[in-house]
Amino acid sequence: MKQGLLTQSLAPLRRRAFRLLWIGQTVSSGGNALILVGLSFAILHIGGGAVDIGAVAAVQTIARLVFILIGGVWADRLRRHFVMLTADVLRAAVEAVLAVLLLTGHCRVWEIGVGAAIFGAATAFFGPASTGLVPETVPAEQLQHANSLISLSENSLQVVGPAVSGVLIVVFGPGLVFALDAVTFAVSAVSLGLLKLPPRVLPERTSFRSDLARGWHELTVRPWLWLNLCAHACYNLAVPAYLVLGPVIALRQLGGASAWGVITAAWGVGAVAGGFIGMRVAPVRPLVVANVGGVLGVLQLLSLAFFPTTWVICVASAVSGAGLIVLNIFFVATLQQLIPDETRSRVDSYDWLISLVAAPVGFALVGLIAEHIGDTATLTASAAILGIPCALVMLVPGVRNVRRTAGGQLTGPQPQGDPE
Repeated sequence: MKQGLLTQSLAPLRRRAFRLLWIGQTVSSGGNALILVGLSFAILHIGGGAVDIGAVAAVQTIARLVFILIGGVWADRLRRHFVMLTADVLRAAVEAVLAVLLLTGHCRVWEIGVGAAIFGAATAFFGPASTGLVPETVPAEQLQHANSLISLSENSLQVVGPAVSGVLIVVFGPGLVFALDAVTFAVSAVSLGLLKLPPRVLPERTSFRSDLARGWHELTVRPWLWLNLCAHACYNLAVPAYLVLGPVIALRQLGGASAWGVITAAWGVGAVAGGFIGMRVAPVRPLVVANVGGVLGVLQLLSLAFFPTTWVICVASAVSGAGLIVLNIFFVATLQQLIPDETRSRVDSYDWLISLVAAPVGFALVGLIAEHIGDTATLTASAAILGIPCALVMLVPGVRNVRRTAGGQLTGPQPQGDPE
């Protein structure tokens, strides 16, 4: 029985196309895990400060926001793995240039900012293309397992990557971390270049505005989809309270950065567990289970508010991390199966846009709100903003009617306005 489950979970890796995609994604995820620490310490290494770190992060996010819908349109217009390959080559070039500048002692903060903007723009093309490409590499019944494998490798590396990056920075400086990140993107580009996929029927070319409108139409005619996205936006609006106030509470009551590091690692362990759950569990109503995972996110907020003890927050963060990954795996697999291939990347780009817009708003407001009403009230309100929409969306008939057949494929309600 266990062997059968394992064989089923690893089935996507028996397909050459997915195996190449997974290898490339895993290697580049390792580079991303390194750069999480490397970017901040590179800025500090050349004389920058906290304001510069925030500014560079904002520039990268804004660039991604500006280009995300454009990326979705072009991912649907072209062969998706070519779009991803181009994005990887561009990101490899950016990281390589910054590595040279850092290693030679000529790097300045504004140059890192320019690199971050280019990196964010390239990622805006890569993300929607990646979501659209996975269904081209595996059959529909293996999509959840495929997404789980990608998530599992990515989150496993997120647990160990920052620690490895810290050691490399101490011994060799941040330039080496950027060089390694460049190599990982090059490996991913090579993997994508080796993909051999059946020719995809490309949609008829129309105006860019029409292409955007078609993607928006495919989103709005599916209440199960846009209602979930509204709930996810609330999640992303609320979770910055945990990320902003958590380190402050750790400093005041838990002993400082070491405690917060343990809590962050616990979240990563939970995320890995969520990947295993995604590989092993195939619920009949995937969106209901996905939103149960979303509701679990309230635990990390409430533990900070009412149980400020390191081990309690660790447990809550681990459960919340597992819940978020379960949410992502089941939701993305549903989107990949129920959205037509010719518009899948555009719909995914709207998903990314909604998520990316909500998070910076949360980051900008949470500190100001906490100053006026206190940490506990802010965290409690954030838990309500996060949990209530995820709970309510499970009651929507269209969400509950997204079901898995005995063969493993998903069926959903007829899009509104489409003929029966």
